[in-house]
Amino acid sequence: MINLVLDAWKIAKKDLTEFIRDRLRLITFIIMPIFMMTLTGFIFPSQNSLKNIKIGISNQDDSQVSAQLVKLVRELKTNGSNVFIVKDYPSLDAIKVGIKEQQINSGLFIPANFSKDLNANQQAEITIVEDQSNPQISALTVQVLAQTIEGFGKQIGGKKIESVLVATKVPQVNQSSPLSFIEPVKSKVVGLISGQSNYFEFVAPGIMAMVVMTAVLTGLAASVSRENEQGTLDGILVAPVRRLSIILGKATSQSVRGIIQGFIVMALSILLFGVTIHGSLLLVALLLLLGIFSFVGLGILVSAAASEQETATQLLFMFQFPMLFLSGAFFPIQQMPGVMQQIAHLLPLTYAIEALRKVIILGGGFMDVRNEILILFVFGAVTLSIALPLFNRLVKR
Repeated sequence: MINLVLDAWKIAKKDLTEFIRDRLRLITFIIMPIFMMTLTGFIFPSQNSLKNIKIGISNQDDSQVSAQLVKLVRELKTNGSNVFIVKDYPSLDAIKVGIKEQQINSGLFIPANFSKDLNANQQAEITIVEDQSNPQISALTVQVLAQTIEGFGKQIGGKKIESVLVATKVPQVNQSSPLSFIEPVKSKVVGLISGQSNYFEFVAPGIMAMVVMTAVLTGLAASVSRENEQGTLDGILVAPVRRLSIILGKATSQSVRGIIQGFIVMALSILLFGVTIHGSLLLVALLLLLGIFSFVGLGILVSAAASEQETATQLLFMFQFPMLFLSGAFFPIQQMPGVMQQIAHLLPLTYAIEALRKVIILGGGFMDVRNEILILFVFGAVTLSIALPLFNRLVKR
């Protein structure tokens, strides 16, 4: 057993030494997680980062109240920046043309009877025009506009009710009385942890798990197929080293690289996007290692089956590409069709991401992720027990 571990460490050390000496591979190794995290973080929108969105406003109502609403939308800010860049349009049709030509991302139409309806104690209506060609930005923009209009309407309603209460001499009229008539029941949102969450807290665990998966699958398969192409694999196979030591050594080498890249992603998510790690870092490391373990078997099969690096890359792409979208790394699994959800729960990456989110975002402990830990371990043990005999058989060809 000691010889097995020592031989595996020697092979891992050899692979890591070769990797460090290759400056180009080392540079791309560091840049890749930085590129993935920053690109994802700055591209995918969230309401907190919604700013300088171009919208069109057509105000057909020449009144003070409609002007106040337009001013409110123009001056709406987040993190010190304007949420919207407002462009005036003469009509609703002009707004639609502006969206069609992609001059603006959404529109707001205030009809001519807006203030008249308000003065007549009728419900006034404002039209929000969405850009259906860009559903993500459109959904966030529409949400912000709707919330702004709702808040503005409550202010108007509160003033109306307060004037009525004062005129009818209702006792104990105070600032909260009008709101109790407009909104007699209110809700309060609380989370499991303090502070507000953001989209990057959802993305970061997914990217961490993906980086680890890619490191293991790509690195392990490329390492074996590269040595096979160079002819050095034969020398390793005829050496007085057990085949299991070879696999363990190469898996260890890729695991070290995957863990390093995973923690690079974690550091970037904390420094650039304000992600807070609410759980144990040791538990995060354990989950990453289990994620690696669950993919080692698949990596061994691909590395043994592919005689060339190009073939290995194609096989890995066939496995990795669907997993990126089905594992819930970027999009919630709950929003997928039923069949896709069932497929997603057959993938170990799904459980690795779910467990990491529980620990990083919700501050979960070991007992909270015990099911995911068990699934990852079982998946890795089963695939490894299948892969090792097949590896011995395939490399003898």
